[in-house]
Amino acid sequence: MGVITLPRRRSIVSDDVKYEIARELGFADKINVEGDDYDYGNITTREAGLIVRGLIEKAERAMSDQLRRRGR
Repeated sequence: MGVITLPRRRSIVSDDVKYEIARELGFADKINVEGDDYDYGNITTREAGLIVRGLIEKAERAMSDQLRRRGR
């Protein structure tokens, strides 16, 4: 029986943004980068969760800034 390889799903968030957050949190050195390919296999589940939290906070700030600029 052979190994089944599933295609990678494209993320709606760029790897550059996720890498930037990991760098801010101090564990970007665990992410292997080769050209445009990012390998997150060496980060812990907790670190992955911290990236997600950072993405949510970044999105919330962007939405808040957008509303403020519209005068709401």
